[in-house]
Amino acid sequence: MKNIIFFLSMMAVSLIGCFQILAQKTGVSGNSKPNILIIFTDDQGYHDVSYYGTKDIRTPNIDALASSGIRLDNFYTNSPVCAPTRASLMSGRYPDFVGVPGLIRSHPEDNWGYLNPKTVLLPAKLKEGGYNTAHIGKWNLGLESPNLPNDHGFDYFHGWLEDMMDDYWTHRRFGDNYMRLNKEIIDPEGHATDLFTKWSVDFVNNQARERQPFFLYLAYNAPHFPVQPPQEWLDKVLKREPGIDETRAKLVAFIEHMDEGIGQVVTALKKSGQYDNTIIVFTSDNGGHLPSKANNGPTRDGKQSMYEGGLRVPTCISWPKVIRPGTSSGQVNLSMDLYPTLLEVAGVSLNHSIEGRSFYNTLLGKPMINDDRTLYFTRREGGMTYGGQAYYALRSGDWKLIQNNPYQPMELYNLKTDPLEQNNTIEQNVEVHKELNSILMKHIQKAGRVPWQKPE
Repeated sequence: MKNIIFFLSMMAVSLIGCFQILAQKTGVSGNSKPNILIIFTDDQGYHDVSYYGTKDIRTPNIDALASSGIRLDNFYTNSPVCAPTRASLMSGRYPDFVGVPGLIRSHPEDNWGYLNPKTVLLPAKLKEGGYNTAHIGKWNLGLESPNLPNDHGFDYFHGWLEDMMDDYWTHRRFGDNYMRLNKEIIDPEGHATDLFTKWSVDFVNNQARERQPFFLYLAYNAPHFPVQPPQEWLDKVLKREPGIDETRAKLVAFIEHMDEGIGQVVTALKKSGQYDNTIIVFTSDNGGHLPSKANNGPTRDGKQSMYEGGLRVPTCISWPKVIRPGTSSGQVNLSMDLYPTLLEVAGVSLNHSIEGRSFYNTLLGKPMINDDRTLYFTRREGGMTYGGQAYYALRSGDWKLIQNNPYQPMELYNLKTDPLEQNNTIEQNVEVHKELNSILMKHIQKAGRVPWQKPE
């Protein structure tokens, strides 16, 4: 009898060992929920990826994400600038509904947003589902409590608080250091892109030993100006692309350097056995910066503009064994839609009101219900050009009502017949203008109830 008990106990130990090895290889780590990785770039042009056939740039790692999953060809940001879009990505809401109609900056006289501290951000919801949560890279949703990353559900923060860096090597803005490890000021050496990559690789490797799924929000500052690629990457582009414009060459090298970092993070997932159980979202915060020679593809204009070039961004999602490789979708989705989509992926219930809409069925290759929703885009800015006021765009079906400056009259385009927005038809479509303007005013009234400056 003792021999039988000993034999059974040894079999149990052996089986437990086998399950542990299997969990390590599959990345499940005792939890069937998928890991979630959002890779968020800054000012990357709609066609500044080589998977669209752009000839002077090579982004093999971003391309691999697109080819292994689904390419979203009609993906919009919630704003033509960064902070409002980041607020929407993290909240699932229109940015002015959470107090971020414009950029959050360190100088009060040039600050145009204050995140409502009661806003329920994505990491807080994922923690309800048992996720370890980390943010590495650019935050830009608050410089002090109660709006630091650790205040809003991130267990771990290793990155940059402000909107932009004046230098990718020294990591300063107006001479001040906004680099943090959680809430501690740090001063690491190295190019910011390389630092964010390394910290992400380290996090991924550490998570391989955890039993909980993880959510990693990796937000690169690149390719936001100042465009500062390492010299060896610029030399490689200049050698490969004879006759290329020097400004364009720097941006290409900058993006290719970042792409290599993305590859390192994906490789870490694969080597640690976590890749097959990880959904990876790649997208950007707004259209490309035209003075930096960004390529926004077959769209009009770029960053800061409500034309398509300021709002359309390269976006793809990879999820091994779930999303059919090499697929694409022309469905219109926004940054804020990722919030409910990823909660559905994680099996976390949504118990508060948002404007974002899940496109989970699209990832599964199933039809979506067409709800014909109206979409809004917002930006508030200062200076002589904007005067501290907001300007908007609204899309309803094929119609798009826009304003690129609070002092300019509205324009109206039909994107089906005029995708390049060349023919303003507002005088020919008075009733359409009247209807859309009425809808827009209701949105402005609702947003006006939300403070966008820190209370006294």
